Amino acid sequence: MSILLFIFAYLYGSIPFALLLGLLCYHKDIRKEGSGNVGASNAGRILGAKAGFFSFLLDASKCFVVVHLTGFCIMHYHLNPDLVYYNAFICALGHCFPIFLNFKGGKAVSVLFGYIFSLSIYAFIIVGLLFLLVLKITKYVSLASMVSAIAYVFVAIAFHYPPASSFMNILLAMLIIYRHRTNIERIRNHTENKVTWI
Repeated sequence: MSILLFIFAYLYGSIPFALLLGLLCYHKDIRKEGSGNVGASNAGRILGAKAGFFSFLLDASKCFVVVHLTGFCIMHYHLNPDLVYYNAFICALGHCFPIFLNFKGGKAVSVLFGYIFSLSIYAFIIVGLLFLLVLKITKYVSLASMVSAIAYVFVAIAFHYPPASSFMNILLAMLIIYRHRTNIERIRNHTENKVTWI
């Protein structure tokens, strides 16, 4: 059962919702415009705010579904409770390196927020407000995303999550920072795109 849950977490995380939304509803391939990324940010940039919002929700649903399905199986099959955190990270890996797109995926930010929300609405509010604060000050979505990922490591510790959670949260933060490595370079060179709506 644990192996089946691992496989499901990766495959469900691999579904490119933003790309599918663009192709099916807007007849556009978001890989060919903007940053070329298949995440919600690029979908919003290319297809508009409405498409970006729904792409974010769909991508966030990945970890939400995985966490709750894993929790259900833990209770009914007496599995290791830490599987929740392992599967959340595997889901993020699927989002970043989807088998359906030659392992070229998103940056796991929406997945991160789906993960946080699935475990605690209070942690979600804290990290979400921090994201908006950093975005308001800097206008960089990428920087706000990385700060949020790092901050959640400490928020989860403050909420007394188990050690397995801390370990996976650190890995998830490292993954998100790695996926934003080109953004970091553009921030350093002052060439990173800034948002204007906040």
